[in-house]
Amino acid sequence: MCKNNALLSHISHIIEQAGREIILPAFNRSITSQLKTDGSIVTETDTLSQSWMKHQLHQLDASIAFLGEEMSEQEQRQKMSSSGRFWCLDPLDGTTNFSAGIPVFGTSLALIEDGKPLLACIHDPVRQETFTAIKHAGASLNGVAIHITHERELACAVGFIDFKRLEQAQKELFLQKNLYRSQRNIGTCALEWAWLAAGRGHFIVHGGEKIWDYAAGSLIAEEAGCQVSNFSNGALFDRLKMTQSILAASPAIHQPLLDIIRNTQANFDHAV
Repeated sequence: MCKNNALLSHISHIIEQAGREIILPAFNRSITSQLKTDGSIVTETDTLSQSWMKHQLHQLDASIAFLGEEMSEQEQRQKMSSSGRFWCLDPLDGTTNFSAGIPVFGTSLALIEDGKPLLACIHDPVRQETFTAIKHAGASLNGVAIHITHERELACAVGFIDFKRLEQAQKELFLQKNLYRSQRNIGTCALEWAWLAAGRGHFIVHGGEKIWDYAAGSLIAEEAGCQVSNFSNGALFDRLKMTQSILAASPAIHQPLLDIIRNTQANFDHAV
């Protein structure tokens, strides 16, 4: 455990430094961006941040492989299929917010060992908030333990719902009145996971997160007391998948949300 604590401290410093010296100085400045094949955008800050953090992580422990969002899909799949430990990095989650001048974005990093996240760190450089977790050792915000809000009634819950990637029938269900109290989508999976873990909301429904979107966040949320599954109620890391549809909630409202999802006949588990 001491070794894991030390490693987590090192990666937290790396991510915080990237936020302080690479990401924030580029925010609200003219930056080059382009569309990726999936329709999302990438900026020079994404690629610069990933390159710098990859180098720092290699210096920290050269035996740990690396998977980053801004690698080619072929490289990503090779890393996913290989055995051994690897870092899973989203260097700038919320790139659309970042490029539009909206100060809601972050960096997400997990260490995957034996096919499951062992360490996790999400950093919000704007608010100077660093969310961390070690498997079976709890979750923290800036070194202070955090826990989810144990909302027991779905009708009173506030959720993070990404309608963009849900199937049409599912969108229609979640748009019905009086199903839950309110819905938000802040444009960054990483911070939605982190905020859920810190009690700033009660559930997440996302119709297709990539592994770098959920690897760190799911561990932080689980260690804070959240129940996490795919849309079939399976564990996210039964086997490594590039993309999954995800449900995360306080335990009392996880099953009601799962029942809503199951009431549609479409296949919402977009595992690849």
